[in-house]
Amino acid sequence: MVCAAFIAATAHGFGAARFRFWNALRRWTALLPKLQEMLPALLRNGARIACLRAIIFVTRKFCLAPQGPGWASGRPMTMLNHLEHRLRQAQERFDFIEARMAALSDPGEIIRLSKEHAELKPIVEAVRAVRAVQEESADLEALLTSGDAEMVALARAEQAALAERLPALEHAATMLLLPRDKSESASAILEIRAGTGGDEAAIFAGDLFRMYCRYAALRGWRLDIEDENPSDLGGYREIIAMVSGVGVFGRLRFESGVHRVQRVPETEASGRIHTSAATVAVLAEAEDVDIDIPDKDIRIDTMRAGGAGGQHVNKTDSAVRVTHLPTGIIVVSQMKSQHQNRVQAMKILKARLYDLERERKDAARAAERKGQIGSGDRSERIRTYNFPQGRVTDHRINLTLYSLAEVLEGGGLDGLIDPLLAEEQAAKLAALAQD
Repeated sequence: MVCAAFIAATAHGFGAARFRFWNALRRWTALLPKLQEMLPALLRNGARIACLRAIIFVTRKFCLAPQGPGWASGRPMTMLNHLEHRLRQAQERFDFIEARMAALSDPGEIIRLSKEHAELKPIVEAVRAVRAVQEESADLEALLTSGDAEMVALARAEQAALAERLPALEHAATMLLLPRDKSESASAILEIRAGTGGDEAAIFAGDLFRMYCRYAALRGWRLDIEDENPSDLGGYREIIAMVSGVGVFGRLRFESGVHRVQRVPETEASGRIHTSAATVAVLAEAEDVDIDIPDKDIRIDTMRAGGAGGQHVNKTDSAVRVTHLPTGIIVVSQMKSQHQNRVQAMKILKARLYDLERERKDAARAAERKGQIGSGDRSERIRTYNFPQGRVTDHRINLTLYSLAEVLEGGGLDGLIDPLLAEEQAAKLAALAQD
């Protein structure tokens, strides 16, 4: 079947492929009779696409010589060409691990290699998908000179479909190559504090907290208040909450910093626009294995809780204060159960110590913190909420959205987070290419 098609194809201009084809034909004479038997059935059923794919398969498998050391048969990837060595390293490491796991008997070593195997497998599969599309597209290009009008039309249609798929496949493969922080998939502790601006700053802190509550609900996350210090006029001087779910820290980490608001406060009688601020800190929840806190490094005190809650809250020593002696960090939890307060206070302490370690590593990797996105630097203004103009501006990437109401309702927050995530990915990719 394919024998006749190849002879016709070479007669219509395959040129240099003719010599390779006849050499391959002599080596694969046992295969061609089977393919010849398939062709009449394919043509009777009108399965020209299947026939076309069969020709491509045999051409690629037996007739086209390798064109260089590149991982895509000598046809470099448009997006991933500069990362070719990393792709080869991932593929070679993946193959080595598979062979090693088949010969191991040590359970501990098998578990360790299984984790690395699971991390590399998506990269290898994504690269294979891109490679298959590129090779098929190149083979279709050769068939455009076959001289068969119907075959050319089918080849062009297939090529157009492959061209639409390729960018998404390349992007997916590229993103998998980027270094990943394991904490991105973790839950997070959200801390909001009123900054400059007095009562208006506390009211704005309450607005931010409600925004994050709605955003968490939209994404299916759970939000539990750990500690709060309400303001007399509404809002919060300080509020701490646990946000639980998959990928919480990976998205909310961009919210760390100083949030500025420009509006006429409820407490302003003359109608003047005031500028106030609130600080947001997002800390990755540390697992028990992440942070080890010796008992000698902490002091735990019990005391009576304050605020609303009835007689039980005010008359029992249920609140817990944990002091980390080496750093001076103090965490207070004041719910009804002393045992629960102790657990929650230790969880928050671990998260804060984990965040300190993250910031130390960030500082070591870069000389200037301002050049990093989502590094948790709370000393600089990151975003402005301007109520008179109905706009939100993120100063890290100079992005302005005129959808203030949607952002504060939580539904528009992705419009700010997604560009920040894309900017970070682009910076990581550029750094990866320079390594």
